[in-house]
Amino acid sequence: MKIYVLGSNKFIKEMVECKDNLCKLGVNAWIHPEYEEHVKGGRKQKIEGLKKGEHAEIKKAHDYIRQHYNHILQSDAVIFVNNEKNGVKNYIGGNCLMEMGQAYVNNKKIFLLNDIPEDLAYADEIIAISPICLKGDLTKIINYK
Repeated sequence: MKIYVLGSNKFIKEMVECKDNLCKLGVNAWIHPEYEEHVKGGRKQKIEGLKKGEHAEIKKAHDYIRQHYNHILQSDAVIFVNNEKNGVKNYIGGNCLMEMGQAYVNNKKIFLLNDIPEDLAYADEIIAISPICLKGDLTKIINYK
């Protein structure tokens, strides 16, 4: 099973760690190559921690939304790193919600590293696509190969 790792850019380091840990478990996991390059120090452009509007410009300039969609299509499953962000436990932002929808309509397995967030207006939409919550334990993913 080929799994594409996604999440909020605030979690970019954790996303690369997730990919690396999945690979150590024998899972064919991957992440957008620019994210991995950024974390390993080869990419100078700042991706996380941008001001409102700046992030949108980077997404447009690099066509990240379309690239993520194509990477989802090339995978059997996706996993979302959904840690706490801005006081929201198990945060899933707008981009991740779109990516979940893309994975869902293309019949990809959807994993959440943690539980479904309760404090978001669109929690029902996430529940409706029935993601598999790993509750922080990546080894559980082995059961779904």
